[in-house]
Amino acid sequence: MSDLRGKTLFITGASRGIGLAIALRAARDGANVAIAAKSGVPNPKLPGTIHTAAAEVDAAGGQGLALQCDIREEDQVQAAVAATVERFGGIDILVNNASAIWLRGALDTPMKRFDLMMQVNSRGSFLCAQACLPHLLRSANPHILTLAPPPNLDPKWWGPHTGYTLAKMGMSFVTLGLAAEFGPQGVAVNALWPRTVIATDALKMIPDVSVGGCRTPEILADAAHAVLTTPSRELNGRFIIDEELLRERGATDFARYAVDTTQPLLADLFLDDPELGQGLHA
Repeated sequence: MSDLRGKTLFITGASRGIGLAIALRAARDGANVAIAAKSGVPNPKLPGTIHTAAAEVDAAGGQGLALQCDIREEDQVQAAVAATVERFGGIDILVNNASAIWLRGALDTPMKRFDLMMQVNSRGSFLCAQACLPHLLRSANPHILTLAPPPNLDPKWWGPHTGYTLAKMGMSFVTLGLAAEFGPQGVAVNALWPRTVIATDALKMIPDVSVGGCRTPEILADAAHAVLTTPSRELNGRFIIDEELLRERGATDFARYAVDTTQPLLADLFLDDPELGQGLHA
């Protein structure tokens, strides 16, 4: 399968950033994209809403569907999935992109923040998969792709921000389990993670982080496209790094993804890459 024409994607947190980039890459193929996110009205700190994202999908050549949905709420997820199926006739792909972040130690992590990360990251990914799977199992080439890192138990990734690491690794372990359960039934369940820090509007809100050594969300969009156009029975249970996959598929020009080609690239969280500097806690 060379493109996503006619396929229906359900993408969480797709009103901006990485989720929106994945949506627009699919839209250029002529895909249907359900934009499931909380941002129904403009946020003074962050650009983009579900409505602007859906309009961008339409302009790029796809069909967008704006769905205001808090993935912590089971009834809202079920309603968003039902609306997607009603509009497009089914769901072929789930992209678990929505995620909450709080890079602080235990004494500086309010339980409200801890609970938010658990509910959005691991629980939200599981809930969205549970809601979409009955439809994915009827698809010709079903995929679940979750933005989560390879599992890593090195204490250096846990000490600085136990809550966030636990929540993010929860998404990784959900991927591991669902791949084992549904891979044999033909549903590809994989995780995707960037080799470098990605320049998003949310990143700019984290103190002391420069976007100069980052890449743009388009590298993840291209990597996701490569995953989602692969036959589902040929790719399952992998923790994929964006650059590694794109190199496997023949890509050589990675400078085009750099925010600033004069700056050294920064490794993303949970990755031990001696060729890159560290941009976040390590």
